[in-house]
Amino acid sequence: MNRYSPLLLVAAFGLSGCGLMDRFRAVPDSNPQPGISGAPSATEIAPPVETTALPGAAGAQTPEVLDQTTDAERAAAMAAPTAGTEREVGRVVVGLGPVTEQGFWLKSTLVAAPAKGRVVTAGGKSVAVDLLPGEGGALMSLAAFRALKLSLTDLPEVTVFAN
Repeated sequence: MNRYSPLLLVAAFGLSGCGLMDRFRAVPDSNPQPGISGAPSATEIAPPVETTALPGAAGAQTPEVLDQTTDAERAAAMAAPTAGTEREVGRVVVGLGPVTEQGFWLKSTLVAAPAKGRVVTAGGKSVAVDLLPGEGGALMSLAAFRALKLSLTDLPEVTVFAN
């Protein structure tokens, strides 16, 4: 018996690290899983919370209110381009830029310096924009999104042309 004692001692220490020995000790599980026998389950239900409605139309900031472009600016931006004066710069997925920055613009890594250009959607709608250098994802102005009749939450792919 004395000859097997060191072997049993090594086996006991080895098994204690894998949790098998926890069954023989009165040690609670440090990470119980709900639904498993012996593990507590959450049954508390939170009381209803009182909420208040957001301000109505009088206090809301709608896209129409935020977009300060005039009808003349919109018409000029939507005018057909002069044939042969544009070159394709590339395609980019655009998100809505800061709505407080007025005008028709696109910020993208496709351009290194400010320039005039145009963006065209997959559906063929186009709008003239100021092309501005950007970092990260491409952003387009609220006015351009509205002129192209894009949803403000969409991430459309547009083709970018420079004059």
